[in-house]
Amino acid sequence: MTVVRLPEGSWWDWEVLGWNGSELRLAAGYDLTYHHGLELVFTDVDYLACPTRFSDPRFRDPTSSERDTVRRYVGDEPPVVVAFDVDAEEGRGFLPCVVAAASVRIVTGLVYRYWREDLKEGERLAPFVRPPDSAR
Repeated sequence: MTVVRLPEGSWWDWEVLGWNGSELRLAAGYDLTYHHGLELVFTDVDYLACPTRFSDPRFRDPTSSERDTVRRYVGDEPPVVVAFDVDAEEGRGFLPCVVAAASVRIVTGLVYRYWREDLKEGERLAPFVRPPDSAR
């Protein structure tokens, strides 16, 4: 079980930045239009139950029922079980979310979601950003 402790910052908007069946990257920032500043990177994901976009998650200990669900699906409890609640879209309370994986790490730094050449130390481009087409 792991309760994620986020660094200070404005981590309002969240989305799945990448998912390849093993590694999950959740990106967060105050507005994901142009950049984000935080990523949760889960490795060897065994179980995933969360929407692709959400706001203001509240991280907490997983309930015994959530741990039981993960064990029934995976066969054993993975080293990391992260639980959080997000607001339901229709205003009907909270939606519980769970990620079970071998590990989770917090990555900070400015990640641009558009092409830039003048990156400073600690800055990078999102994996989907490509250089502009110079053949126009």
